Amino acid sequence: MRNRIRKGFTLVEILIVVVILGILAAIVVPQFTSATQDAQVGNIRAQLKSLQNQVELFKARSTDGQYPDLVGAGWDVMIDPNGDGDITDGYIKEAPRNPFNNSSTVAAAAAAGNGWHYTRATGELGACYFDESTSELTPGTP
Repeated sequence: MRNRIRKGFTLVEILIVVVILGILAAIVVPQFTSATQDAQVGNIRAQLKSLQNQVELFKARSTDGQYPDLVGAGWDVMIDPNGDGDITDGYIKEAPRNPFNNSSTVAAAAAAGNGWHYTRATGELGACYFDESTSELTPGTP
């Protein structure tokens, strides 16, 4: 009889490797999920700061000293403030999208499907699904 040289792994060795990989995946995957949400929060914060600055600049340059009517006119009033088709005099290049729901819609109050909520009297601009006081995304709560 010949002695066979065993090559390969036993079932037990393969199972041990699979279990170790499963444990590592259980540790690593939630960290990536958290990193994605942190990136969305950072993106919203940066957009809000930039947009708020542009809204204030609009008011400062406005002849009537009013904040822009984002709810009525949408972002177009910030892209082409003179309505002459020349966007080089605008405050923003394009309508910003809320990174959480990819919506650029502006409404007077936070509601499902809207990207932003805005109060013209005060110039206060906020992102739907984002709580600025805690800097947390609030899924299901615009």
